[in-house]
Amino acid sequence: MKLREQHKTFGGYTEFWSHDSEVCQAPMNFAVYRPPQAEKGPVPILYYLSGLTCSEENFILKAGAQRIAAELGLFLVVNDTSPRGVIKGENDSDYLGAGAGYYVDATEQPWAKHYQMYSYVTQELPALIQQHFPVDASRESIMGHSMGGHGALTVYLKNQQRYRSVSAMAPISAPTLRYDDGGGFPAYLGADKTAWEDYDAHLLVEKLGSEKPILFCQGADDELIEFLMPNQFLAAAERASATVDYRLRPGYGHNYFYVQSFIEEHLRWHAAALLA
Repeated sequence: MKLREQHKTFGGYTEFWSHDSEVCQAPMNFAVYRPPQAEKGPVPILYYLSGLTCSEENFILKAGAQRIAAELGLFLVVNDTSPRGVIKGENDSDYLGAGAGYYVDATEQPWAKHYQMYSYVTQELPALIQQHFPVDASRESIMGHSMGGHGALTVYLKNQQRYRSVSAMAPISAPTLRYDDGGGFPAYLGADKTAWEDYDAHLLVEKLGSEKPILFCQGADDELIEFLMPNQFLAAAERASATVDYRLRPGYGHNYFYVQSFIEEHLRWHAAALLA
């Protein structure tokens, strides 16, 4: 564990950390926001999973989340979206390699050795957070944007007892219906789409249902909405009688202007569950 930067922020601290990951067999980075309440005792944890091309810096620098997290006493954790500097040609595409881990455990070469992002965000990173920071491990929630929204939904749906709440902003909702022309899923998991089903939110919600309501937020003018396929998720959730609070945002796109516009709603959604 190496502290790279620390900045006083709304009475707490924004911190950037690095460590050697056993799961990914590579150096990994993450950022945290330590709210001022953490000086007095353990606080709840909210994991944020970022989207394609992002690192641990994008959300923590652009979303404006620290002000609200400081008020609510939420410990924010933002991981990098992939290992870096481990695969030849990993920077050749925005949809594959560095910045594009998709929160899956790769089974195909050359990715399988390092690209174990599902295990990283569900096992190794939480263990580090619990060991090194003043957090309450019994109070965890998860959210994400775009590729990270897909990650948050799939992680939550397969670990429902663990998380108090879940939300997604413009998530990739039905990857088995996409990615025929390349990208991370066939590269990491192989051409047989049955191997993808364990990481497809619309299939998982129909199969597993949801014990808790899901906050699902989508920009109506999102340039990627046809690719993201939110309606597929909503239809599957309805078939499973899962409760989804769907909030369609007229005029908003897919970028961090959209994220920062609605991050407060998401943090308060999670705080209601974490502080109950």
